[in-house]
Formats: sequence, structure tokens, C-alpha cells
Amino acid sequence: MKNRIGLGCMGFSHAYGVAVDKNEAIQTIKKAYALGYRIVDTAQCYTGYYADGTVAYNEEIVGEALKDVRSDIYLCTKFGVKHCGDHLEFDSSRETILRSLEESLEKLQTDYIDLYYQHRIDPKVEPEEVALVMKELIEAGKIKAWGISEVNEEYLRCANAVCKVTAIQNRYSMMARWYEPLIDVCEELDITYIAFSPLANGILTGMYSNQSTFEEGDFRNRMPQYQKKGYNKVIPLLELLDEISNKYKCTSAQLSLAWILNKYPRMVVLPGSRKIERLKENFDSSLIKLTKEAIQKIDQCLNAIDFEVFGGH
Repeated sequence: MKNRIGLGCMGFSHAYGVAVDKNEAIQTIKKAYALGYRIVDTAQCYTGYYADGTVAYNEEIVGEALKDVRSDIYLCTKFGVKHCGDHLEFDSSRETILRSLEESLEKLQTDYIDLYYQHRIDPKVEPEEVALVMKELIEAGKIKAWGISEVNEEYLRCANAVCKVTAIQNRYSMMARWYEPLIDVCEELDITYIAFSPLANGILTGMYSNQSTFEEGDFRNRMPQYQKKGYNKVIPLLELLDEISNKYKCTSAQLSLAWILNKYPRMVVLPGSRKIERLKENFDSSLIKLTKEAIQKIDQCLNAIDFEVFGGH
């Protein structure tokens, strides 16, 4: 992947309150393409509701926005997750995968997916079974490659032994480093690590605090970094990012992305935003070259933070 900053589209319809007006979302994605974004990420389950109460399908938004430039896009979507109130249900059965793929192809207005992810591990289905279905779909030309999201090492190795895994998409940011052992595994197996939530759901931008208010339905209302205890933990990091970003004449968000890109030359980051100015800011972070001293200073600060409060393990 030449371009190491992808466009995460989830927020247009899911997890951040009322969905963005469809036409507005389509135009924003088109502008993101014009800025240079080529890796575009969505998922079957990224649904929500527009202001008028109608269902917002993320894949439909993405498909409409990019149908005229489809061949120039590395299109990624996911299967196997269903949102059921306050919990997720997982289904990676063969029948569900085949049905989900056809539904995604229709919504995305395409006849193939570049990278098709198992969205979450389904404990009812062995990794080898999922990998065999992926192999079948690759051979049929329905998908070009496959990946797994929020995967562990054991599952990844088992699946990869049956059908080559091209990428994993796991959470990773300054505040979410519990998957770091997988970076070496990906290097060994020639698998790309795509980092989702690289800005820790916005807190690393320095634009929010535990006093910030979000609309109903916004997942950030329940996230630990936006509660008093979690926010207090991260204050030293935010202060350091502000200090270093001033020296580099960039924003804290750009510095947070650049830290990942500079440390891990093969890692792809997947920030998302509803605002074109933020998308441009994120994309330009690839131009920032950090010194070893700056990276070391940030790492020392991170090592002093107890990440358990943010969900680490």
C-alpha cells in the first residue's frame, strides 16, 4: 500500500449520533478522494439513522461517492457483526459471509472488494473455516484479499496457514498499545497492520476533555478517556503533544499520526472525520518527519501511563 493514511468512513453514519446528511457525506468523501485518499474503509454494520428517521447505510454512501473512481480506490469492507442494542452479535458462518458479501457489493455498486475483513472473531466458527470461504471468494474474483479485525496471534496464524491474510485491522494509538506484540507477527508473516482509532476516538487531537458534551447516541459519551478518571490520566500526554507539535508547527492530531507512521514504516493508519478540514489535516500528517529524540520523549511519557483504565490488557 503506497498511501499509508486511509479514510475511515464509519462516522458518517454510525457511532457519533445522528448520521450526516447523505449528500453532504457523499460530497465530503469525494473531496477526500481529491485530497489523495485512496484506501477507503467501511463495514456492513456501520448503520445509523438520518435526522428524518430513515436508515443510513454507510456502504451506500461510500458506493455512491466513489462509483466513478472505483478502479482507483482500495475498497475495504467487513462482515460478521450485528449491532443489537448494547451488545454485538458475531456470525462468520459460510452462509452469512456469502449473503453479506452480495449485499455489500450491491450497496457499494461494485463487483469486487479489494480487502474483505472478518469484522470480529466468531467463537462459534474456527479460523480455518473462515479462511476456506475467503479462499473460495478470492478464487471466484469476488474479493482480491482478506483480513481480520481485532484478531489475536493464535487465530491469525491458524487462518493465515489456510489462506494468506493480507491485513489485520486492530485498534492502535498512543493510548491503545496492547496489540504491539502483533506488529512483529505481522512483519514475520508479511501482513499489513492497519490501525483503527489512531487518535483514540478524538482525545489525542487535544480538542476535547471530560467536560466535552456529545449528542445522544455518540459512543464517546461512554468512553473512559472522556470520563474524569481517564482524562486525568492522559493530561500529561496531551501537554507533551502540545509542546512537541508547536515545535513541528503541526497539530496534536498530526503528531499522533506521525508518531505511528514514523515508528512503524509498514503500518497504515485509519483516522476518520466528518469534516473535510480535519481530513486534510490528517492526510498531511504523512509529511511530518520526527526525530528519534521526539519519538523517545513521547514513548517515555506513554510508558508512565496506566493504560488499563482505557481498556488495555
